[in-house]
Amino acid sequence: MSDQSLATDSPARLDATTAAARIAEGRLGVDRLTEACLAIVAERESELRAWAFIDPAYGRQQARARMDEAAARGACGRLFGVPVGVKDIFDTADMPTANGTVLHAGRQPATDSAVAERLRAAGAVLLGKTVTTEFAAFTPGPTRNPNDPNRTPGGSSSGSAAAVAAGMVPLAIGSQTNGSVIRPASYCGVHGFKPSFGLISRRGMTLQSPTVDHVGVFARRLADVALLVEVLAGHDGTDPAMRPRATPPLVAAALAGRTSAPRLALIDGFAWETPEPSTLAVFAQIAQALPGVVDRAALPAGFEAAKDVHQRISWAELAHELADLHAAHPGGLSDGLRDMVEWGQRLEAGSYLAALAERRRLQAAILPLFERFDAILTPAAAGEAPVGLGSTGSPGFCTLWSLLGTPAVSLPLRSGPSGMPLGVQLVGRHSEDARLLATAAWLEQAL
Repeated sequence: MSDQSLATDSPARLDATTAAARIAEGRLGVDRLTEACLAIVAERESELRAWAFIDPAYGRQQARARMDEAAARGACGRLFGVPVGVKDIFDTADMPTANGTVLHAGRQPATDSAVAERLRAAGAVLLGKTVTTEFAAFTPGPTRNPNDPNRTPGGSSSGSAAAVAAGMVPLAIGSQTNGSVIRPASYCGVHGFKPSFGLISRRGMTLQSPTVDHVGVFARRLADVALLVEVLAGHDGTDPAMRPRATPPLVAAALAGRTSAPRLALIDGFAWETPEPSTLAVFAQIAQALPGVVDRAALPAGFEAAKDVHQRISWAELAHELADLHAAHPGGLSDGLRDMVEWGQRLEAGSYLAALAERRRLQAAILPLFERFDAILTPAAAGEAPVGLGSTGSPGFCTLWSLLGTPAVSLPLRSGPSGMPLGVQLVGRHSEDARLLATAAWLEQAL
């Protein structure tokens, strides 16, 4: 359900930036916005199953607490009063975090993750915990696609993408190790943004692969994903992926766009993934509509091995992260996840270290492409969301960018032959997130 299908007078149809502004101006009550979101949850949750945990009474309690704060000292925080869904791999001290597995059912963290801390500091209402696949891997959860409940919403951030697309929340948190933000954003028809590796702290997040795990976000507007990442960004010395750096001006970039046309490299030749014919046709039309902007370009030599490099790193690290659980409860893991863990356990140390070295080589090898182009243009997924719930779809058009740690954004600009959303993915150079969002804003306007 897009926001256009919501009641025209419902605050739930507002984007997060507008909602926060109206709350700060006293034109919208936090309780009214929260109730509007909870009304959609009540209407559609039994069908979509986007939430791993949600307590409407506690959501209302948070809303009342925010209103008391506003009455005492005004609306404080850039997301003051805005409901947010949090993927159920991020610890929350006031709600359980089950990581999509029966082995952690009812698990109650004692402290907040860094993401939850920053959301609360910004004044957000943490409406609940959204469904994740089992340990954010491949085994699907129960969530269905809001545009067609017979289709997958993608994974692993399935609940977050579906909740935003259905209008249950204007913002949601996800994660991406392979394609877990960009692909569900494409399938559900919302904006998804995976910022540069190391921009957002993963403290208190259940890790799958520390070398390639990213925090990502979902919204129905480009400026909203920019706002959410600005709120979440900031150095945290407990996350070894991070280094001290200024927060990039993402909102300004998303709102301003560009003063001149960008150069976009259309990459549609991936050795490990083939777009559906209808997707190829869509991107050929985009290239034709933007002469002088889009040029076809090939990946440098050696990138055909990227999928294997990603698997060796991520599955070996997954085996390490889940070693104790696998040893104690091997039957408690799904067959697919258990196979991944055992594959990672069999991998030789030399092969894992060679994959890390190859990742560094590929990160350097992609840089000349970003010297020639402002961003890389690719499908966010091979096609529309597949029919059926037995798979979350292929992450193949996201794998490389997760491996390299480059920022990527999915824009809901096109649809496939069945009328389902089809995301347009833009990829930028590492640490140039603002430049990527400015280019994305230009592309949205142009198309």
